[in-house]
Amino acid sequence: MAERIVVGMSGGVDSSVAALMLKEQGYDVIGVFMKNWEETDENGVCSAEEDWADVRSVCDLIGIPYYAVNFSREYWDRVFSYFLKEYQAGRTPNPDVLCNREIKFKAFLDFAMQLGADRMATGHFVRTDGEGRLLRGVDPGKDQSYFLYMVHAQQLRKAVFPVGGMTKAEVRAYAEAHGLPVSHKKDSTGVCFIGERNFKKFLSTYLPAQPGDMVSPEGKVVGHHDGLMYYTMGQRRGLGIGGCGTGESWFVIGKDLAQNRLLVAQGEDHPALYSTLSIGEDVTWVGDAPIRDGETLECTCKYRYRQADQDVRVTLEGDRVRIQALTPQRAVTLGQSAVFYKGEECLGGCIVTSVLDAGKAKTNNN
Repeated sequence: MAERIVVGMSGGVDSSVAALMLKEQGYDVIGVFMKNWEETDENGVCSAEEDWADVRSVCDLIGIPYYAVNFSREYWDRVFSYFLKEYQAGRTPNPDVLCNREIKFKAFLDFAMQLGADRMATGHFVRTDGEGRLLRGVDPGKDQSYFLYMVHAQQLRKAVFPVGGMTKAEVRAYAEAHGLPVSHKKDSTGVCFIGERNFKKFLSTYLPAQPGDMVSPEGKVVGHHDGLMYYTMGQRRGLGIGGCGTGESWFVIGKDLAQNRLLVAQGEDHPALYSTLSIGEDVTWVGDAPIRDGETLECTCKYRYRQADQDVRVTLEGDRVRIQALTPQRAVTLGQSAVFYKGEECLGGCIVTSVLDAGKAKTNNN
């Protein structure tokens, strides 16, 4: 009897190609569409309905059974409530990492096992091996290991990633050659499962905005903000401050939650934008922890998706890590993930909760 693999299908080209490849390789393939958000967007469009129609079309074409499952409650309880709490705390969360841990590799994996699956599959651009190591996808521009660092080895041993060894161009060419109707469908962007939105308008429906002052490093009020939750470290656009003084653009350098002030400074290379030392909590290792308490790991790190690898020293301090970057890092953002690598392998990561030396690092960022 053929091995049964349940594929999480989004209606996009990547998961569609994953399902087709597995079908052609002789597996017993079942497609499952996850609906995790009930609301329409600001234009009254329910993208989930459109995506579900694409899933049905693809599954009918390649000849596999399909199901839809609703994880909206799990998504709200495990992902979106955290998302809102982080914004309330003045941080900038990355819901995709939590979405992968709690929904795709927990709720969905459990559902796949209920369908009698031997393994699950997704359209992520990552690779794994029999030991459950998480490896980068071969397409450096599409590698998604950054978003999967919270997934553990025991889950990865039950997963397969058919497109992880392909480039995006190869995926689209494969889809087109096999007549898949989604071969040229635009990639999804925006918040995980919610999609592209007018983010300011979207967030304001869930959290009350508290306008306040924008303040320079000298303590001078230079403008007014619409609510601290709408801004993030290093942001330039949307501040609405003219180039007074030096004539240089203004950038967000921090938030004063106690006084509801947005801290801003002029100049893309202002010292307050740079740091080398940060603290990370909610530490997660894909496999066995590579260091014990008090030990230091030399590796590379990404402080944000698509960033080039940065050389760091990571020291485990109880249930947190101290991250020492060897070169100054620009706009390290509280609430974002710092993800650690050794070559092609993603080791794990953490949530950045504090930056210790902003403004003290040299600004010769390499």
